[in-house]
Amino acid sequence: MNEPINLKRNHDYSPDPYKKIRTAVVGCGAISDIYLNNMIHKFSNLDVIACASRHSDSAQRKAALYGIRACSYDEILQDDTIDMVVILTPAPTHYELIRKALLGGKHVYTEKTMTVRLGEAKELIRLSEEKGLYLGSAPDTFLGAALQNARRAIDNGVIGEVTSFQIHANRNIDIMASYAAFLRMPGGGICFDYGVYYLTALVSLLGSVKKVSAIVQNRNERRKNRRPGTPGYDQEYEYPNESQAAAVLELKNGVLGTLVLNGDSLLQDQAVFMIYGTKGILKLTDPNQFGGEVTLISDDSEQWEAVKKTTVHYTDAFSENSRGIGPAEMAEAILEGRPNRANKQMAYHVLEVISQMMASSESGRFEEVLSVCERPAVLEDGVLCRTP
Repeated sequence: MNEPINLKRNHDYSPDPYKKIRTAVVGCGAISDIYLNNMIHKFSNLDVIACASRHSDSAQRKAALYGIRACSYDEILQDDTIDMVVILTPAPTHYELIRKALLGGKHVYTEKTMTVRLGEAKELIRLSEEKGLYLGSAPDTFLGAALQNARRAIDNGVIGEVTSFQIHANRNIDIMASYAAFLRMPGGGICFDYGVYYLTALVSLLGSVKKVSAIVQNRNERRKNRRPGTPGYDQEYEYPNESQAAAVLELKNGVLGTLVLNGDSLLQDQAVFMIYGTKGILKLTDPNQFGGEVTLISDDSEQWEAVKKTTVHYTDAFSENSRGIGPAEMAEAILEGRPNRANKQMAYHVLEVISQMMASSESGRFEEVLSVCERPAVLEDGVLCRTP
């Protein structure tokens, strides 16, 4: 059983409210383009000045493309003008990179998950608290228009009292792991790499998880590269991660629900995400996206046949691919001296839920989730700094 961790925030940073947060990006793979483009051109509170990569030629290419400086990670850590590091490397590398950045006095935002081991995440949280530094973690898609619309609907009582939820999502791991080799590494399984989107969305909407019972399995430990034109096409490779999971979750507020993840599907990602209430049902979109339609299903009479479907709409803010909003929102939190929304408390809690799903599959019983986190505040239109 994991020991509880104190997740109280401790922010003693007193920033200049007119300052931009000077930022460096670590990791120059495919996902870095949308981050760099958005952080440079969309958000006015970030000043991206440098990038680093294990492969220096990748850093050089990104630096030339975005007009920033290519350097080593050590050079980033030694540069006292850099306030924040954004880490976009595979999950197994996160712990050491985050630890070094915190020890170097940098705020850190990382791609999901924070780490692949709960004990490492606990250590990083304590280190960030000791240093008085911010630590944030993706996914930040819950800050997009779709999930913010859903959150407002729930908070406004549109569906009444929430009674349950249903999540059922699929993915074609054979295709994705054929070209994304990091999915074959620890933290690349269906729960850690994909389920984290749904669990983060769920916690941001309804609150913390109390306990979980799950069955987790890997259907095929040896798979074949199905992606023509990629290195190793039609050759077998080892896939040691989980590919399927089915779980029952009880939230701290007593709401019950199910989570089913299937990575052994022929189709691209399909999302079934339903939240049931005493007055209606919310049908949500894929939480791996920022936008999408949120539908309210309700009845307008006492006859069961009279079902009404309407679109829930409060905001269009960040309905496009807005990866980078997490670092930008954290930068604004630093400048304002307040907690950030894609924060370490929620990231740790979601990581513990996943870890306890794994433990439950081994033990055959319900496992308690000891940590708790607050639901992040709704992102109001116009709050986040953006370029004119």
